[in-house]
Amino acid sequence: MTALHDAPTALERLDRQPYTYERRELVEPDWRRFPGWSHVTEAQWRDAQWQRVNCVKNVKQLRKVTGDLLNEKFYDDLAADQENFATMSMLIPPQMLNTMAVDAAPADFTDAFLADPVRRYMLPVRSDRDPRWPSHPHSQRDSLHEAEMWVVEGLTHRYPTKVLAEMVSTCPQYCGHCTRMDLVGNSTPLIDKHKLSLKPVDRQDQMIEYLKKTPGVRDVVVSGGDVANVPWPQLESFLMRLLDIETVRDIRLATKALAGLPQHWIQPRVVEGLERVARTASRRGVNLAIHTHVNHAQSVTPLVAEAARTALEVGVRDVRNQGVLMKGVNATPDDLLDLCFALQGEANILPYYFYMCDMIPNAEHWRVSVWEAQELQHAIMGYLPGYATPRIVCDVPYVGKRWVHQLAEYDRELGISYWTKNYRTGIE
Repeated sequence: MTALHDAPTALERLDRQPYTYERRELVEPDWRRFPGWSHVTEAQWRDAQWQRVNCVKNVKQLRKVTGDLLNEKFYDDLAADQENFATMSMLIPPQMLNTMAVDAAPADFTDAFLADPVRRYMLPVRSDRDPRWPSHPHSQRDSLHEAEMWVVEGLTHRYPTKVLAEMVSTCPQYCGHCTRMDLVGNSTPLIDKHKLSLKPVDRQDQMIEYLKKTPGVRDVVVSGGDVANVPWPQLESFLMRLLDIETVRDIRLATKALAGLPQHWIQPRVVEGLERVARTASRRGVNLAIHTHVNHAQSVTPLVAEAARTALEVGVRDVRNQGVLMKGVNATPDDLLDLCFALQGEANILPYYFYMCDMIPNAEHWRVSVWEAQELQHAIMGYLPGYATPRIVCDVPYVGKRWVHQLAEYDRELGISYWTKNYRTGIE
């Protein structure tokens, strides 16, 4: 029998929790550690145009930035992937590259870079891919069949009350796991990309006309690609036209650039325009939100927090994060909780969703099984405020987003899951 005075104290018991929260203040990594950016000033770094001009688009530019930090073995690995497996072309803003291998010593940089979680999805190499099953047997370019549900070019009507408006087929950065890899970005040796055929103004006119005559749609996700690549006057005009439609009650702006190119969202002309849109939305009782895409705590920096808080200050109702669950990036309870606390506690970004990685080609090395996703959902419960505890979801082809515990049947041995839905999609 243990004496009462020998029993562990409450504090000692708390110290033995599976996850221990420690507040970590955000830090902007020093970009000058890269030889190619050794003379870049803070004013340049904060400039959105400088960031766009200095994006890394190919091996030559990567070499220029990193100097002798990466060895030839890495470049051979990268070239093999670019030639045979990559579904997305290379496009990495300086802001994003700067969050990779942050604390690595020059002598250890290649190993640290290869192991880095942000690098793993932003700049895949051949050795990352699954050597036996690089692709799921049912993988497809448009794995969610969004284009099949276009009611006009670029407007996916998949859910009864919601539509997705693809404004543009480009982004400020290209993520290796992109679910819209059939349309977004430049063609690669493996993938000849589809193209939007209409002029932007004509495509937007058709979208607006469809929404005017379809009053059952109340929620519009304005996406792409990325809305940060839509010229601001054009985007503001489209948003104001949406706000003129009485039946539209929710507008969500989808932009990975809030994390990958936060400089875009702190430009005075963008901030001023966003405030005009936010005030109009508030006056008309429409919920305006920004949805971003952050997959690891390393990517949450003071500039990202500044961009999010600026949007909130000018009247955007919420800034939310929709991450993607990926092995080698964030598929552990500690990684997910570290990211959520960085978002919620330090950047005012609400952890909202983590998607299971979609079944696009050459993505099996990232994808987790349903049972692993269920265990991760269980593991992160109880730490965050309830409203800031993200849901882990599977975006099921022809069905839609479902929490990972909503499946109807699951053969764990074969890895086959069965899902149901309670509405018709746009092709039924």
